[in-house]
Amino acid sequence: MGGQADPDAASKTESDRMETALKTIKGLRWWIIVLVCLGTIMNYLARNSLAVLAPELKHVFDLTTKQYSYVVGAFQIGYTIMQPVCGLIVDLIGLRLGFALFAALWSLTGMLHGFATGWLSLGAMRGALGLFEAAAIPSGMKAVAEWFPDKEKSVAVGYFNAGTSLGALLAPPVVIFLSLRFGWQAAFMATGAFGFVWAGLWYALYRSPAEHPRVSRKELALIQDGQTQFAPASQRPVREILRSRRFWAIALPRFFAEPAWQTFSFWIPLYLVTVRHMDLKQIAIFAWLPFLAADLGGIFGGYLSPFLIRYCRIPLIWSRVAGVILGAFMMIGPACIGLVASPYEAIALFCVGGFAHQMISALVNTLSADVFDSDEVGTASGFAGMAAWIGGLSFSLVVGALADTVGYGPLFACLGAFDLVGATLLVVLIRGQSKHERKLAHA
Repeated sequence: MGGQADPDAASKTESDRMETALKTIKGLRWWIIVLVCLGTIMNYLARNSLAVLAPELKHVFDLTTKQYSYVVGAFQIGYTIMQPVCGLIVDLIGLRLGFALFAALWSLTGMLHGFATGWLSLGAMRGALGLFEAAAIPSGMKAVAEWFPDKEKSVAVGYFNAGTSLGALLAPPVVIFLSLRFGWQAAFMATGAFGFVWAGLWYALYRSPAEHPRVSRKELALIQDGQTQFAPASQRPVREILRSRRFWAIALPRFFAEPAWQTFSFWIPLYLVTVRHMDLKQIAIFAWLPFLAADLGGIFGGYLSPFLIRYCRIPLIWSRVAGVILGAFMMIGPACIGLVASPYEAIALFCVGGFAHQMISALVNTLSADVFDSDEVGTASGFAGMAAWIGGLSFSLVVGALADTVGYGPLFACLGAFDLVGATLLVVLIRGQSKHERKLAHA
């Protein structure tokens, strides 16, 4: 009858509801950030293998400290050149394909390190690794920009940024175990091979929010309604991004902050052997601690921003800036490493530096997702990363040239000054974004 409900139709509707419920995953955006974090772990595990193996490789290849700095510099040059290129490619071909492609390439290159025969071939392979690993941070920032409302972005960046220090944390015990058990060649090959597994997972599981079959309507609305709307990216060519004050507000602090992280990533094991006279087993026990502290710092920085917004009523952008300033003052700790006598005190100060740097890094990286649209954040983050790695490369070459003559102490002291300069420039440059800041604060 016309006035009666069709029981088959009602049953079908209920079945559709159940099917839809089975397809969606609650809080999918946080599972996406877990996947990004795993990718950065694989990236940094392969990257930090060199630093962990540096004492052994110096002996095997009869490397001088300056030659080792050239090997490190080869990676940094490749990474520096390719960060903006990777950002552009990921923006053009899409995050799903782009990130998976670069991950497969860095995995293959990492495995080829096992065939190095001297510092020149090792440097060439490190340079190639830098070309492909440069995609990690622009890709991660693009994922955050796509999947998170503005007020959750710093928390998301804190967790994905934790992958950088988790990879560095895992490197000493994993790489040293593999090296002692199977040889240094096997250590390079194994840490490279892990990335292939992740590349397959990423390509199989990642989609943008609007295209993902397992995102709920409620979560999709939360993401889209919580993001600031920008003018179409086609109206912002690359040159306009590079001319903008908001770009330099991100790029210059990253330029001054990056020397600390690259010093920790590439030089801590060598420093502990040459200055603090530790052996490989002691390094395996202690060298991961600064990176554990770095994980905590990145996550703390992510939560600090929404805490300041909620309880201190600080606007969104300035809540990021406040955390950067706090981290910059904490960097005075590792600047004093040359003044302590005990290697354990030195490691403790490295821990303070790891915590402070990753807090700074998480918040400055978040700013790129705050002030740029998701269609251009890969490009903006890539060019800002290029500026950062120019700073890191320059300082690594200085360390290589001066560590054997003036010692590491004065060089570590510079790191604290750099972050204070970077925080000052951030405050000066971000003040010009007050109108944009008010828009974000009411988003």
